[in-house]
Amino acid sequence: MLMRRIVQFVVCAMLLFGLWGCSSNSEETSGGGKQSITLRVAWWGGQPRHDYTTKIIEMYEKEHPNVNIEAEFANWDDYWKKLAPMSAANQLPDVIQMDSAYLSQYGEKGQLEDLTPYVKDGTIKTDSIDEKVTEGGKIDGKLYGFTLGVNVLSVITNDDLLKKAGITIDDRNWTWDDYEKFALKVREETGQYGSNGMNPPDVFFPYYLRTKGERFYKKDGTGLAYADDKLFVDYFKRQVKLVNAQASPTPDEGAQVKGMEDDFIVKGRTAATWNYSNQYSAFAQLTDASLSLKLPPGQSDEKALFLRPSMLFSIPKSSEHKKEAAKFIDFFVNSEKANALMKGERGVPVSAKAAESVKAKLNEEEKKIFEYVERAAKHAGEGDPPEPVGSAEVIKLLKDTSDQILFNKITPEQGAAKFRKEADEILKRNQAK
Repeated sequence: MLMRRIVQFVVCAMLLFGLWGCSSNSEETSGGGKQSITLRVAWWGGQPRHDYTTKIIEMYEKEHPNVNIEAEFANWDDYWKKLAPMSAANQLPDVIQMDSAYLSQYGEKGQLEDLTPYVKDGTIKTDSIDEKVTEGGKIDGKLYGFTLGVNVLSVITNDDLLKKAGITIDDRNWTWDDYEKFALKVREETGQYGSNGMNPPDVFFPYYLRTKGERFYKKDGTGLAYADDKLFVDYFKRQVKLVNAQASPTPDEGAQVKGMEDDFIVKGRTAATWNYSNQYSAFAQLTDASLSLKLPPGQSDEKALFLRPSMLFSIPKSSEHKKEAAKFIDFFVNSEKANALMKGERGVPVSAKAAESVKAKLNEEEKKIFEYVERAAKHAGEGDPPEPVGSAEVIKLLKDTSDQILFNKITPEQGAAKFRKEADEILKRNQAK
């Protein structure tokens, strides 16, 4: 039944020039007296995530026979491209998988519901959830997104390629210079990439800044926090060096990767991929190679790592079924059966009860995510606040600037000056609104 609705949705979307947002607001009274509710639930991800989320939806529908759920999913890039016009048309899905990079953009512009009342009245139960965990979804005291899982940055390695290259990594202590030498040696010894190129830059450049004791955004969101452009230059000079040495893919090669199934680590074309820890589960399912999770270089001195929401669920103000949407979120984060299907793929469960239950049922590969997060937490520092309004524009600017640098169209020095000028203008303009 669910697959039939998905097909119907796709046909409808095609008729609307590829945009989501087919209306399904009609309600009818069932025999039991309850109204039949249709919820639209949207998320991004790879095929493994689509598969188990579909099963969770079917499980929820079985327990709530008056609720029909329309699934709307895409890969990361397409997801945000499709969400934007739905937002403009006031037709956002009832439950939106949200990323902290976009939380301010949607939340501070009045498009997201404050979930605090649903927590206070027990619709979303938080008995076994640490309050600190939910802080990542708050802006100015309003809970615009409920954290689905906790993760941390990692370097996922193809240990078969490492062995072939004769490389061992002391991930507790390795430096940025060690990382560069590692990537170059992998290329020399195996003919494959040493690294996936630390993409997207809006995730990994801010991490690099943290390893130097700096931050990306000012706390008030009015501009860039780091004062020395040499940090930008040094970061991108290393990236250029690795691309030119064919130790990292070019931007156009990276653009070919549309989903996790196409990732270089899955295809056996790189010895390391920079990703969040929750990505490990899908990668392990999609490849026969031996993978492991490593702490990123440079993390030790400044406690650069931090635990963050892997992703969140938000409810738009435009939803006609906010209470039912909140019930679905509660099921998603607290149900042991639902979390048993996820197995930490969306991050370590925020519910301590669910996390303990899930961990006992994991295989050795799946346990690695939980063990890595536990290990990284011992070395983690204070997290960053949600990105300010305008961050989506800044992210696009950084990506475009990065591409220009890596294609050798501009120098890292020119890119640093260009990025600072335009990023500060974007942030100041948005704060003034």
